[in-house]
Amino acid sequence: MPDSKIAAAIFAAHLVVIAFNVAGLIVIPVGAWLGWSIVRIAWLRLLHLGLLVIVTGQALAGRACILTIWQNDLAGFGQPTQPMIMRWIERLVYWHLPMWVFAAMYSGVFLYVVALTMLVPFGKSRHRRDQHSPN
Repeated sequence: MPDSKIAAAIFAAHLVVIAFNVAGLIVIPVGAWLGWSIVRIAWLRLLHLGLLVIVTGQALAGRACILTIWQNDLAGFGQPTQPMIMRWIERLVYWHLPMWVFAAMYSGVFLYVVALTMLVPFGKSRHRRDQHSPN
């Protein structure tokens, strides 16, 4: 079925978005502490912040993530033909909790990322190691 292949592609994209967002929560503060310049790249940080704005906004509006909605519309619910690994991953990704729980969690994560934006600003690191050779 073409719809199930599109649903699987959306699910894969959803996993990439989740991994990117979760990794950013860890990599940004650790990378800033270790002096990694990648954590100060503006477009990456703005993408991270923007994705969290979308997810948090949808949760505060009482809606599921748009990728979840699209996947469910295309795949339907409880397909018995799913591979076992996909069922396990879906259980890890999709929690059956009230929407207010997600709104609270996403709001907290969003505030954390806003704080990271202030604590680890874009641009060059202030703690760069001097790479000049002595004259």
